[in-house]
Amino acid sequence: MHGLGKIRNPQWAVPGGDCAALIGQMSQHTGGPYHDFITNIVMPNVTVFAQLVAWGETLVGVSLLLGLLTRLGGLVGVVLALNYWAAKGDYAHLSGYTTYDIAAAVLSFISLALPTGKTIGLDGLMGRRPRIDRVRQEPALAGTAPP
Repeated sequence: MHGLGKIRNPQWAVPGGDCAALIGQMSQHTGGPYHDFITNIVMPNVTVFAQLVAWGETLVGVSLLLGLLTRLGGLVGVVLALNYWAAKGDYAHLSGYTTYDIAAAVLSFISLALPTGKTIGLDGLMGRRPRIDRVRQEPALAGTAPP
């Protein structure tokens, strides 16, 4: 639910706002194709990416807290966390593998890989609904009496 504060912040998604400042700081620590992606695609479209980040974080949080669509929430959580990790340039240092972003990626991967929402969550409740069994009528075989 980390994104809820970003959704409510009027300075988050405006050009030159909080998201643009954060991305500008992070882009100084990146290099190669990821740096080109940040500077040539993200920064010119910062308002779109700011909204994607804010809503993505919020919806992932709701998904994982409620246990609703946990596999999708886990997948998006892994992508977001690894993206933040790469943007900080932490992959070049051993200490970068012990950060919050890696922990968030591992925990999101657990929700992706294991049926966490089916144990305690709305995914499990929706899966336990009583199903209406339809009576199948099989065609009578030749030479046999119907039951």
